[in-house]
Amino acid sequence: MNPWWYYITINCKRHIDWFGNILNGKMKLNELGIAANAFWSEIPNHFPNVELDNYIIMPNHLHGIMIIEKTVETRHASSLRSKSITLSNIIGSFKSAVSKYANENGFNKFS
Repeated sequence: MNPWWYYITINCKRHIDWFGNILNGKMKLNELGIAANAFWSEIPNHFPNVELDNYIIMPNHLHGIMIIEKTVETRHASSLRSKSITLSNIIGSFKSAVSKYANENGFNKFS
């Protein structure tokens, strides 16, 4: 079966610059940005059929390419063949990890 490639953009609520700043044309991650980078990089450890391609964390959003080796469900087109992994579950797990870290480490009002 051919893998599915997804181009993903995740925006911060209200487009607030939670992950750092651009200095001299380069992204400078702050503590929360570094944590988000680590959580994104760890996705294949939690979802073995997922591979990450290029990605970038910007001040208020993330762009990434995710490759999933099995049929997955999306909210728009459910598959009856596979119930084990969904794109929504993967993204939800990432967002939950970042939110938990933010709330436990003084990034008030992050959601």
